[in-house]
Amino acid sequence: MARTALTPTAFVPNGAVADPTGTASGVGANNGITVPYQGGKSIMLRIVAGGAGTATVLAGSQPSAISSGQGNATVTFGGAGTQWAGPFESARFGQPDGSLAVDTSVAMTITAFTLDGRYVG
Repeated sequence: MARTALTPTAFVPNGAVADPTGTASGVGANNGITVPYQGGKSIMLRIVAGGAGTATVLAGSQPSAISSGQGNATVTFGGAGTQWAGPFESARFGQPDGSLAVDTSVAMTITAFTLDGRYVG
């Protein structure tokens, strides 16, 4: 099974967005989700698990991900619940095509959000 591509929902400065449903992930290495390149925007994830498991945001590869040596970021669930993760920067997590890749150990529902990091209010 290939990764499922997620279209992120953009947070609106000084506004609001409807709560999107999320996308079910595949299970295991290379079967999770991918968030396409978002330019200069930060990516945040809402991860919902039905039970114990992990969601792993994969470190990118050099030269595009210069900080990839810091490794993956793992979100651990002791049981059912919701966790927010991020923001994730491309310098550590950007894949060769610029996307963000997430693998899960159990089926989870993941929603991606973007935040324009240049916005200062």
